[in-house]
Amino acid sequence: MAESKKSSSSKSSSSSSSSSSKKSSMWGLNKIAFYTIAAVAILYLVGLILSACGVSVTAVMVLQNIGTAIMVGISAYLAWKYVRPKQTVWKVLYFVLLLVILAGIIVPLVM
Repeated sequence: MAESKKSSSSKSSSSSSSSSSKKSSMWGLNKIAFYTIAAVAILYLVGLILSACGVSVTAVMVLQNIGTAIMVGISAYLAWKYVRPKQTVWKVLYFVLLLVILAGIIVPLVM
């Protein structure tokens, strides 16, 4: 009887610790997402103000591109954490999608 109580209490404590670590990890990701959006919004706001003040279009585009790069970088990192344990097909799809995004950012700058 005492052994069954002991094993059930150890099972519940291990499951609660794993759920709390998942919960804290999720809160960490939510914080990263929020602060990333806040930082990029500030960059876009500064770009908007500079554009309204008549500052060079190149400076505004640089700020917007920095904001885009930050968002893509954070998203790519989190997406890799999702794809890493999956099959090779998912990893190949990840890199193909990342290359398409990079091409979509770089090609308009060159042309």
